[in-house]
Amino acid sequence: MRGIVVYDPSGAVTGGLPLDRGPHLALVAAVLAWGPAPVGVRAADRAQIGLQLTGHARCVAADVRHRFEALPADSELRPLTKAVLRESVNRLSTGPATTVARIQNRARLITALYRVLDRLDTTQNPAPAI
Repeated sequence: MRGIVVYDPSGAVTGGLPLDRGPHLALVAAVLAWGPAPVGVRAADRAQIGLQLTGHARCVAADVRHRFEALPADSELRPLTKAVLRESVNRLSTGPATTVARIQNRARLITALYRVLDRLDTTQNPAPAI
């Protein structure tokens, strides 16, 4: 099954859609395995990968932001979540990710966002006691 890449910087279309985590994390792993000049990855491919990772990072950041807003004021996760969200704003505002370094930065951002999202999920939806 193939997915559709949606470039939706404002989140108007993708807000509230479930995240397609598996394929994006596979792409993140592949991008992070690149050397400084990946063989066989054309400039057009890098531009497309950069757009895909940017769009996905925006979607994950929106989900993290939504959950952050639902945290109690005294939650121990607030400072970490706020820092990752601030970093996501900084990294996503740098313009198109077309260089290897910028694409890898977007990949690292997605990894950080998913780590925070997993911690928020654990806190907000604890496993039932058996």
